[in-house]
Amino acid sequence: MPPRLILASSSPFRRALLDKLALPYQCQAPDIDESPLAGESAEALVRRLALQKAQAVAVDNSDALIIGSDQVALLDGQILGKPLEHARAIAQLQAASGRRVRFLTGLCLYDSRDRSYQLEAVPFDVQFRVLSAAQIEYYLHHEQPYQCAGSFKSEGLGIALFERLEGEDPNTLIGLPLIRLIRMLAQAGVDVLDPAG
Repeated sequence: MPPRLILASSSPFRRALLDKLALPYQCQAPDIDESPLAGESAEALVRRLALQKAQAVAVDNSDALIIGSDQVALLDGQILGKPLEHARAIAQLQAASGRRVRFLTGLCLYDSRDRSYQLEAVPFDVQFRVLSAAQIEYYLHHEQPYQCAGSFKSEGLGIALFERLEGEDPNTLIGLPLIRLIRMLAQAGVDVLDPAG
């Protein structure tokens, strides 16, 4: 019998993605400090936080495979955080207009039975359309993506902001690289297409 599967996240977007795999799982929100360390690269940050989220949930679950994930958006090598407010979202989308933004998603599959883990940082690039001030305002009022890195939700109207998407798995952009996760699960003995084994 495969071990329990736990998603270390409170994100409804990550839950919706994991639902695609039709595996039974539970969710538990990790309680960690997500602040970057001094001099920490974006890749190191997302890898560290994905692992720490999984490890935080493992404390109360000693018999599970735990999925941790964290994402940042980068423009000119600088991390774009969650805007949290309208003015910052406008500034982020103005800066991204006509430009390429790289998303890095840290993905960890942590086996709490033996504390082993698989850990990757998965890139995904987005080429933004040139956006007018009116288009930015319309989008922000329509979707209010103030809790989303880069000020958009690609699973909604945010797709209209883009000219091109470049990466191996569009799910990565939403925050959970399913193709890599399926590979990790297989290495841990869980075949998504034959979960009973």
